[in-house]
Amino acid sequence: MLEVKVTTVGNSVGVVLPKEALARMRAKKGDTLYLIESAQGYVLTPYDQDFDEQLQAADKVMRRYRNALRELAK
Repeated sequence: MLEVKVTTVGNSVGVVLPKEALARMRAKKGDTLYLIESAQGYVLTPYDQDFDEQLQAADKVMRRYRNALRELAK
């Protein structure tokens, strides 16, 4: 478990993440991280759940209309 402290950043409040945590999340300066509320509390993740749901919906549409999309691509 890594420990982080809440600190002042300009007129806001933030936390500084250790390099180890960023490396494990494959995140770097400028990336967007998502704070998701779960049964265990909050989870900080680089994974955008809404985007994944959109990709799954697009995949269903592409499978359903595969032949039509193939013809349109010609």
